[in-house]
Formats: sequence, C-alpha cells, structure tokens
Amino acid sequence: MSPGLAITILLVYFAVLVFISIRTSKGADTNSFFNANKEVPWYLVAFGMIGTSLSGVTFISVPGAVGTKDFSYFQMVLGYTLGYLFIATVLMPIYYKLNLISIYTYLEKRFGFWSYKTGSAFFLLSRTLGSAVRLYIAAQVLQIVIYDPLGVPFWLSVLITIALIWIYTFKGGIKTIVITDTLQTTFLVSAVALTIYLITAEMGLDFSGMLDTVSSSSYSNIFFFEGGWSDPQNFFKQFFSGALIAIVMTGLDQDLMQKNLVCKNIGEAKKNMLWFTIVLVFVNLMFLGLGALMYIYAQKQGLDIPAKTDDLYPMMALQHFGSLDFGMAGMLVAVMFLIGITAATYASSDSALTALTTAFCIDFLNVEGKPETERRRLKNITHVGFSLLFFVVIMAFHALNSTDVISATFQIASYTYGPLLGLFAYGIYTKRGVKDKFVPYVCVAAPILTYVLVQIIETQTAYRFGFENLLLNGMLTIAGLFALKNSETNVSPAS
Repeated sequence: MSPGLAITILLVYFAVLVFISIRTSKGADTNSFFNANKEVPWYLVAFGMIGTSLSGVTFISVPGAVGTKDFSYFQMVLGYTLGYLFIATVLMPIYYKLNLISIYTYLEKRFGFWSYKTGSAFFLLSRTLGSAVRLYIAAQVLQIVIYDPLGVPFWLSVLITIALIWIYTFKGGIKTIVITDTLQTTFLVSAVALTIYLITAEMGLDFSGMLDTVSSSSYSNIFFFEGGWSDPQNFFKQFFSGALIAIVMTGLDQDLMQKNLVCKNIGEAKKNMLWFTIVLVFVNLMFLGLGALMYIYAQKQGLDIPAKTDDLYPMMALQHFGSLDFGMAGMLVAVMFLIGITAATYASSDSALTALTTAFCIDFLNVEGKPETERRRLKNITHVGFSLLFFVVIMAFHALNSTDVISATFQIASYTYGPLLGLFAYGIYTKRGVKDKFVPYVCVAAPILTYVLVQIIETQTAYRFGFENLLLNGMLTIAGLFALKNSETNVSPAS
C-alpha cells in the first residue's frame, strides 16, 4: 500500500469522525461532555464499548500471541465474564443509586476527601499509562505505513495522531464518543472478518472447513490445567486474573463506566453490560481464530514468521495481501486493516481522553458547582493538558519499551489498579471507616510492597507471577485500610 493511498484513507476516515462530532455536539454543554445528559440507548453503548475494551492491543497482539500461547488467552476472556457479572450486579447499582458522574465520588461519600482524591489520582495514572501504550501501537503502524516513507519523524506523527483525536472529542465529549465508538467497532470487527474470509478463500475452505482446520490445529488448545500455579498459562490463574482485571479495568475505571452511566436507568445499563459481555466473547474468539489461520496459512505458503509476534498481522495484511498479487480483495484487506487498527486504538484512546478530562474536572477542579462558562473553560484546558500528557508518555514508552505490549499493559494495570480494588472492596464489604488522611500513604505503599514481594518470591522460589499480583496488591491495600480503621462505624452508602 502506497503512503498516498494510506493518507487518503485516513483523511476520509477522520473527516467522517469530525462530521459526527459536529452533528452530535450541536447545542452541547458540559453535561453533554460528561454524561451525554443520560439520553443514550443502551445498545449503542454496548456495541461501542467493544472497540473501547479491545483496542489496538487486542487487534494486533492477541492474534500474534496464538503462535506461542495457543488459545490460552480465552481462559482470561472467560474470567472477564465473571468480572462483568460482578460489575452489573454490585458496582453499577451503587453508581446509579448515588447518581454519580465520576465513580470516585463514591470514595468521598464512603471514607472522605483524601480517599476520594487518592482513588481518582490512581485512575488518572492508570488510564494515562494504559491508553498511551495502546495509542503507541497505532502510532507505530502508521509510522511504518505512512510516515516513514514520507520522512516524517515519529514524534511528529504522534503529535498529528493526538491532534486528530482532540479535534473530534473536545466539544461533544462522551456524547460524541458513544457514536464514534459504534462506527469504530464496526470497522474493527469488519477488518477481522474480512481477513478471515480472504485467508479461508485462499486455502480453499468453506466455513465448516475453516472451523475444522482451526479446531484440529495445534493452536486451538484452550485449557491448561497442568503445571500448577507456577505456569503462567494455568487455567485458574488466567481465569481469576481475568475476572479481577475486568473488575478493575472496567468496573473501577471511569473510562468504561462513564459509558455505562450515560444510559437512562440501571435497567438499561444492565442490558448493556449483558450484551456487551456476550459480543465480547465471540469477538475475542474471532481474533484467536484469525491468529490460528494466519499461522497455518503462513506455514503452507512458506512465509517467514516475524520474530516479534505483534508484527504478524500487520505484515500479513499490509505486505502480503496488500500486494498486487491478490487484486482488489487483497487491497481491501489492507485498507480495512489500516482502518481497523486505527479504529481499535482510537476507540480506546478518544474515550480515555474524555474520561480523564471528566475525572479531573469533577474530582479535582470541582466544576459541578461552577457556572457553565467557567465549566467549559476548565474542561477545554484540561482536555488540552491530557492530550499533551499523552504525547509525553508515548514518547517515553517509545524510548523504553522492550516487552510484549499486551503484557506490558496488564502489568502496569496490576500495580496501579490494585489500590482501587482494595479501596472499593473495603468500602463495599465492610462498614468500618478509616483515618482518611492516611489513606494515600497506604495506597502508595501497597504497589511498592507488592513489587518487592514479587521479586523476592520469584527469586527465592520457582513460582512465577502472572496478573495475580493485582490480587496481592489489593489485599495489601485492604490490610492497610484495616490498620487505619477508626473507632466509629461508617456505613457504606451502598448499604
């Protein structure tokens, strides 16, 4: 694919996003930006959340990882379903009962000022790092396809990418994001489906033959019970880690919960979560199936497998199928891959930028009690500020990253989301208060102590941590909160 064609495709794509932004932001105020005036149909939220949850990390890393890890990732996906059930039945009723815009306001009602600020601060840190990792993936792909042939340096291409996101989100906020995420999810799923179709056709298989080929291959192993807890792919380790990750990265995350909170009522929000879970499971199966098909096809064609598994799908779509040998069908796969990776990453990055702006404005600038003109001014400044912060973090990650991207994202989450898990668990399942002013110290100490314990255990024993250090982190936070409990009973507002 030529750089000129790639640029044309992206310009048309972003023109559509800007058009949607203009239409959805007409008459929009800051309430539209923060919660879309609670007027969004649940089915739009559910479908749009698919793109936000998957992101470019899933789009590239999950199919590539099939070559070394088979379908073991699906064990974690099954764990997600348990986590989403907890979100729908425990967390969302609390958020709707308290009529929250920022979910971290719960911590103020439950514990006090410092707990509230600490919880929001850990979200800001977690989501900034996680979203920067995801956006970094798309920036790398666009750099290779478009900007390197044009001689554009990486820092400038990242700046352009972030500027494009800012343009279509700065006014409409979550009201715009729900619509654009629906469009972007459509492109993401279509790109995967089209690639599967072309590979299947090239191998002379019908749908039934494709299923038989994947299921009978060595890549289709899903469940791994042998090896015990020291095996990173152990079912129980993956399943329960998936459940915890879903709870903290969706249920305790302003980004994903902000979408749930734009539904008209708790009933519609629960329907949204149910259908989101069902669709997410099937979409992840598509990604895993695509990974198996790519490896099988590459072996039959004698294609060289990239040393870095994240490079397999881009290589297959852009260089192999995107060549003239496959005609219009191959070019369509290349075009849809480019739009798909862009859509997948922007679907998570644009909503993250909106959520970060919302959390900071509500939790730290206290805009709810200010006049609309002042609210708008502070919102716009914050939106620009987080856009620039994204740029700085991406450039830092570009300079330092040397690990598998999907593992890096979840490892970051296991340390920064642990205190949130501990705070909310203690708040929901106990009726005790805490000495609020000491909570920040506990929440900073818990991740540090977790890291130290992980290093000691892995050095002294054969045990290897996966993502269960998230649980250890949360438990240490809870232990610290118990040590800080005050003498008065403080009943949770959820009870």
